Amino acid sequence: MSEALILQERVLVLNRGYSAIRLIPARQAFTLLCRKAAEIISIEDGNYLTYGLHDWIDVAELQKRCEPDQHRWIQLPTVKIAVPKIIRLLMYDKFIKPEVRLSRRNLYARDTNKCQYCGKRFSASDLTLDHIVPRVQGGGNSWKNLVCACLRCNTKKGGRTPRQANMQLIRQPFKPSKCESLRVRIGLAQYESWKSFLDNAYWSVELIDE
Repeated sequence: MSEALILQERVLVLNRGYSAIRLIPARQAFTLLCRKAAEIISIEDGNYLTYGLHDWIDVAELQKRCEPDQHRWIQLPTVKIAVPKIIRLLMYDKFIKPEVRLSRRNLYARDTNKCQYCGKRFSASDLTLDHIVPRVQGGGNSWKNLVCACLRCNTKKGGRTPRQANMQLIRQPFKPSKCESLRVRIGLAQYESWKSFLDNAYWSVELIDE
């Protein structure tokens, strides 16, 4: 992998209270470390260790001997060092409340790929999004006005409300507090350490790109 791509590797950022707040590219993480605005968090044998950038450089040779495959590596002028997986901001206490973005993927996840009229489960390619109150009647895009519908039910409903079409929702739509479609992918060994800071491996769009 080229160094340009390695510098785009995602690094988990914690606030001063050790709460996860976002992901940033490794390049930005190194900038924060150089400014001494952050420290590196490393989980070693179940223990949480902290490193400044200079300390991290000092342990690079040991890391290369003991765990070369658990890191991405970047070449500095005189030494090759591991890209940190987690950094902690030293002067930031705020916590970003996760918000689930209104999107097609998240609506499919909320409704578990079920048509909210007939109750049958379909593949994503056979589902549509239906406005409960149609747009022609003033309905907008919102968690409470959008549901999954199969092609047959959506065609049957047309530009009417469920009451006007004599159809009934199997459940009332809602805004989820978490979204299963944004489950953090922690398949690579170098991201295993993120699990300690994420809530059951779920997070918001702040962390995961759609």
